[in-house]
Amino acid sequence: MGLLDRAGARLTSNPEDAEILVVNTCSFIDSAKQESVNTILEMVKHKTAGTAKRLIVAGCLVERYRDEIQRNIPEVDAVVGTGELDAILAAAGLTQSAAPAASTSPFNILSASDLVERAPSAVHKHSRPEGDLREAQGRFSREQWDGAIASLPNYLYSDETPRILTTPRSSAYIKIAEGCDHPCGFCIIPQLRGKFRSRRFESVVAEAQNLVRQGVREITLIGQDTTCYGEDLGLKDGLAMLLEALAGIEGLKWLRFLYAYPNKVTTKLLETIAAHDNIASYLDVPLQHASASVLKRMKRGGSGDIFLKMIDKARRIIPDLVLRTTFIVGFPGESLRDFELLEEFVSEAKFDWLGAFPYSDEEGSAAFELDGKVPKRTIEARRKRLMKLQQAISAHKQSNWIGREMDLLVEGVSDETELLWQGRTLLHAPEIDGKVLINDFGPHETLVPGTFYRCEITESHHYDVVARILE
Repeated sequence: MGLLDRAGARLTSNPEDAEILVVNTCSFIDSAKQESVNTILEMVKHKTAGTAKRLIVAGCLVERYRDEIQRNIPEVDAVVGTGELDAILAAAGLTQSAAPAASTSPFNILSASDLVERAPSAVHKHSRPEGDLREAQGRFSREQWDGAIASLPNYLYSDETPRILTTPRSSAYIKIAEGCDHPCGFCIIPQLRGKFRSRRFESVVAEAQNLVRQGVREITLIGQDTTCYGEDLGLKDGLAMLLEALAGIEGLKWLRFLYAYPNKVTTKLLETIAAHDNIASYLDVPLQHASASVLKRMKRGGSGDIFLKMIDKARRIIPDLVLRTTFIVGFPGESLRDFELLEEFVSEAKFDWLGAFPYSDEEGSAAFELDGKVPKRTIEARRKRLMKLQQAISAHKQSNWIGREMDLLVEGVSDETELLWQGRTLLHAPEIDGKVLINDFGPHETLVPGTFYRCEITESHHYDVVARILE
């Protein structure tokens, strides 16, 4: 979007007003693929009605079904894969040198001040021995995918890439790395996104500084695997080093990272989190399962006992640590006893936030070739059972918040009812965790979205808490 904006395009959230439609797609699991296809077909209607002149499909679905998209949906004018971001300009019929157009459309939702005005990123040239080994073993092969090009994505944006903020102005995500080298049998992200590659340390810091200058006060670091950050650049404990540098940026109030790989959570990383007030005492570690036999079949390794030791260590080092994880239920070969081991682990670990997902059988993944597939009805029954168990744990965890005074980032009117407002604390990641519902504005007539206030937690529910504003 930054490249398009700089080349003179005006961005709109209303497809009826667009001359060029761009659908950015996901291809991770079946439901995401279906949602992507449905959105493409919905945009086709706007083109056939004559309101739009070009339809572009971008993202992961292109990496997997490039030829099929263009063959089966002839209304699509161009496709842009995850490693071809610069190609969006040619696809849209724009040029790099075009002068930015004045933004006068009433449907324009993005302002010029949101733009970091720089040049496109260079291609990444580093790699990890682990990634090279996995590539030799065929981890990144896309031979089974009809139409997928042979070369893997290697694009990596930088602080010099133009960027548009689509989040509320106080918050922003920074992607610190792309791709993944891990061998997880259920996952096709390595084939979609390429080998693991870190952004330059100085580039991430520069982008964070740029964002803070624009008014951003909360930054969330993301990547397919944030905890490998810097390994391909020769850095040891690169993520801890990066957090240390970012925490020192004046004006950055909140900082967190997501998607930690369990065996990459080092003592140095935990100590860095504990040492800085503006780094969230929050750890998001997708464990995927707790049965050692299932984890082995997943090609992840570990066990419930190993994970409990890691969790105990993290809680010792970081006071008031909030833990988030995700699990896959119904992986091929998962027995009832395997699932019961997962339940026992969840009961003992007592996570603050937990997501449970049904196994999705994806062609091209190692798990697709496994026998012992679990029936979908059994998978869904187990998922519901696990979430019911977690609901009681979450309710107890939330009740312990009552009476606490905390900083609160107000987001606006509640998604659930106009009678309440909502916000988040440092211990709530955007979009994925519970919310703080606000029923008392305290000394204020009204609240300003994107502003920090001091609050007291007064009530708790299964996943959300209620607060009153103190100041």
